[in-house]
Amino acid sequence: MDHLAKKRLKGGKDVSKGMVMKVFPGANTSRGFYSLYNYIIPQDSTRIFVIKGGPGVGKSTFMKKICANIISRGFRAEWHCCSSDNGSVDGVVFPQLGIAMIDGTAPHIVDPKNPGAVDEIIHLGDYWNEPLLRQSKQDILVINRRVGRLFGIAYFALQEAMAAMNEWKSYISEAQNWPIVNSMFADTWAELMGQIEPRYDRSPVDRHLFAWAISPQGKVNFIDSLMQGVEVLYLVEGKPGSGKSSFIGNFGGRAMEQGVDVEFYHNTLNPDDIDGIILRSQGIALFTAEGPFAWMPDDYQGLLKRIDLSVELNPDVINLYAQEIKDAEARFNQHMARAISHIAQAKEAHDRMETYYVPAMDFAAIEQKRLEIEQRILGYADELAKAASTWGSKI
Repeated sequence: MDHLAKKRLKGGKDVSKGMVMKVFPGANTSRGFYSLYNYIIPQDSTRIFVIKGGPGVGKSTFMKKICANIISRGFRAEWHCCSSDNGSVDGVVFPQLGIAMIDGTAPHIVDPKNPGAVDEIIHLGDYWNEPLLRQSKQDILVINRRVGRLFGIAYFALQEAMAAMNEWKSYISEAQNWPIVNSMFADTWAELMGQIEPRYDRSPVDRHLFAWAISPQGKVNFIDSLMQGVEVLYLVEGKPGSGKSSFIGNFGGRAMEQGVDVEFYHNTLNPDDIDGIILRSQGIALFTAEGPFAWMPDDYQGLLKRIDLSVELNPDVINLYAQEIKDAEARFNQHMARAISHIAQAKEAHDRMETYYVPAMDFAAIEQKRLEIEQRILGYADELAKAASTWGSKI
């Protein structure tokens, strides 16, 4: 019996206690801001706190402080990072507790779906000095319009980047030996079928998030943090248009047919494309490893395998369209850089707007609210631990 099978007999490969995994629940894409917020946490969870309030009121800090204290007690956490400022969080999830805190302000509008029973609103606007904010009303309105305009320009640029990408892909797709790709897929699937434990007695769960963000800091990912518990990692290499997204996405679909839960990580430029999947219960992941969203693992300790989908590209087609490929790549990079520049300018404007809110906030009262919510979360943890008889059986 192999190592993975033995692990699963013991309940499957779990990630480390007290660790943080970082993802993006929304992204700046060629279609504008694209939300996958419905996949942050299931709606039948223990508790979902929806945090409302303007810029600079302390939503991200509120969540981060609670998160730090909860993970110090040995619980895992997910940071759902902000694609427009990856130093901030749009949500925090404690998977073992079934508890989430989610930023419910624009552009990721989140409202309670099961108010009282599961969801509740924490409105940090209750702690601001409204008369003081009204003194800056016109300045706030002007900056808000500017932020919206800058994001609009960035999204136009991403549409142009997408057009260039589609042209780039078309040449590679024409040169691709698709029967060979299909054969590589079949061989990889046959290999992994020996490692996957089918679960035909259940309906699998699919979760959809972003591993990358087009942010003020450029193209950003935290994929290394997702590798906790992954024992076998397949890096799928190949030029744009060589079939990486279909290869990985179809693999995820096949796994779900076996009753296995799958995390799908969508491409931040084109949300229809898949950059990676994780079969968390099986300790297996597949991710793209070649541009323009190229990730290579840092200090990965598991079994690493490579699949190169570019090995059979027709050189005659590549040589025939070499200049067109070069031009398409250059246009893609140009428009991507323009989009990143305008997203960065939008963040600068947003930061200026925060300067009007920060002096108007009663942060001492917000800190008291934070402590109250933190104690409630720990109370839920106590209830769940008692229900499971011991803390160890839960975590």
